[in-house]
Amino acid sequence: MLTGVIRAGRADLYSIFRTRAHDCARALAIEDGSRKLTYAELLERVDRLAAVFLARGVAPGDRIAILSHNRSEYLEVELAAAGIGAIVACLNWRLAPDELRHCIDLVEPVLAVVEPELSEAYRAVASTPCLTVGPDLETAIAGVEPDPRTGTMVDDPEAGLTILYTSGTTGLPKGAHISHRAHIARSMVFAAQLALDPGDGFIAWAPMFHMASTDHALATILRGGTVVMVDGLQPAVINEALSRHRIGWFVMMPGALEAFINERHANPLPLKGIKVCGAMADLVPPHQIAELTGLLDTPYLNSFGATETGLPPGTADLIAPGVTPDRLSKRISAFCEVRLVDPDDREVPDGTPGEMALRGPTLFSGYWNADDTNARDFRNGFFHMGDLFRRNADGTVDFVDRAKYLIKTGGENVYPAEIERVLLSHPDVIDAAVVRAFDAKWGESPVAFVACDDDGPDAEALLNLCRESLAGYKRPREIRFIAFEDFPRSTSGKIQRHILEARLAD
Repeated sequence: MLTGVIRAGRADLYSIFRTRAHDCARALAIEDGSRKLTYAELLERVDRLAAVFLARGVAPGDRIAILSHNRSEYLEVELAAAGIGAIVACLNWRLAPDELRHCIDLVEPVLAVVEPELSEAYRAVASTPCLTVGPDLETAIAGVEPDPRTGTMVDDPEAGLTILYTSGTTGLPKGAHISHRAHIARSMVFAAQLALDPGDGFIAWAPMFHMASTDHALATILRGGTVVMVDGLQPAVINEALSRHRIGWFVMMPGALEAFINERHANPLPLKGIKVCGAMADLVPPHQIAELTGLLDTPYLNSFGATETGLPPGTADLIAPGVTPDRLSKRISAFCEVRLVDPDDREVPDGTPGEMALRGPTLFSGYWNADDTNARDFRNGFFHMGDLFRRNADGTVDFVDRAKYLIKTGGENVYPAEIERVLLSHPDVIDAAVVRAFDAKWGESPVAFVACDDDGPDAEALLNLCRESLAGYKRPREIRFIAFEDFPRSTSGKIQRHILEARLAD
């Protein structure tokens, strides 16, 4: 095939962004507090920032680290890197020094962009040359003209664009390497699967080092919508933004719903419109899903995706406003192929738990500098997620649990998620997590950590609820009550079970 024909099908993210910026030049691209950038202004800054990177020796394939809270410059760095073929390593500012050092050493950045208040933390663990957000960065941008090489340096959409770190629930974080191809495909899947309009906006309140914000902020820019930058969960700020912007996907994560629900009750501002809200329904109390969707009059996204996969594999189902779901079966997402397999990679029959294995255009390009892990997780041409699902006769799938969370008690398999769903069905339970504990008789047994409202149930009431719904070997041997804020969480709101298990061992 002619080289020109092949090249014509190899779009890169920056070139698509530039086309959109020309088309939507006067439209609002980013709102960051009082700072607002049109698409024309954003393109100008991105092109100048790309020139800054080139002048400092950044070459295609080099990594640029960023350690920053959510702000407009974060998206500018990602778009500028896209224009020159560099890869942005999105560092988690919540990490302990040893974890941060690991993430930096893993990717060996040639340059870092760092917020002033995080500069000391970065410089304490790395000697990378730094650009500091603020006067330092602005002086650099003002002192260059756009470089004509920008937009010509990515020949293959498989080239990397971002590295997003997994939460590292059982060890040090891994770096998920995500290409131009995957980010473009994720943008298209967002729009198709969630029926988004080109101008639908996005509120990036979850950390930009998390896939929900980086994936969908880039997707929104490629469509021509507005990205509203918010530094973390600020319910009043988010509520006010919803009153001014039409939003496509309003992200709400486990652990965040209660605070936002309380804000909506206290300040029910009129809404411009929301297509869909929420994420990770399996980890949210069903009564909170009903309350949130009722307040917003919008459906809840019954999703199951990952940093490695984007929106797929299980995000094709919505929970209607005001409905308390009694089951959370998911439809397989469009634009991907999935299998449910046993440990020998054989497909399992309907009704039998199997590991989700996936392939498709939204998939990441493996973990950075982790050949052994990639060989294991990508065996037979599919990415094996480590998540167990059960296929139903109607083609839907039910999330069973993470394979690594399986509890073996007296020879029986117990999946914590089954117990958690029962506990979360109580209207006064705010959150719950079930972990394994050593058991001298049975080897392992489940123990539940539960957070309740002030007038919530006692342990006996919850154990009775479990007796009504679960086989004897699945019932927790103990209920431990803790405050909601005392649940250790990853950046995506998921409870870190290994920390709870360690508490049992203390």
